[in-house]
Amino acid sequence: MVLRDWVAEHIRKYRESDGAEGHIWHGVNGDLNVPCLLLTTKGSKSGEERTAALIYGQDGDNYVVVASRGGTPESPTWYGNLAANSEVQVQVLADKFSATARTATGDERTRLWAMMAEIFPSYDDYQEKAKASREIPVIVLERS
Repeated sequence: MVLRDWVAEHIRKYRESDGAEGHIWHGVNGDLNVPCLLLTTKGSKSGEERTAALIYGQDGDNYVVVASRGGTPESPTWYGNLAANSEVQVQVLADKFSATARTATGDERTRLWAMMAEIFPSYDDYQEKAKASREIPVIVLERS
């Protein structure tokens, strides 16, 4: 999988600066101000490590991310990787740790979705766009 240039650059800057650059993402057009973490999964087919920069929220000691892929009918590749292996690596600023990923369901998903849509309101638009094909997953990352 080839990352878009701006995504690869975001991840590179985040890693090199321990999150000083890239933790707060300003969007492609500079019109955002949202926190990002780096999530590293193992490819379900290749076994190779894959990293994504994702908007996040916090729920107690856990981190929460959304597998939106902009509301497209398919979930992002990294979400598919979690089905094969829920053990992941996470970086938030300079804090790097192992975590277990799980998909929130029921009332927990409803609560966490509302929290994430407050951080990034476009998630509600994405869910509306995707509703015919899927409910967008909300993932909880629990430090191992």
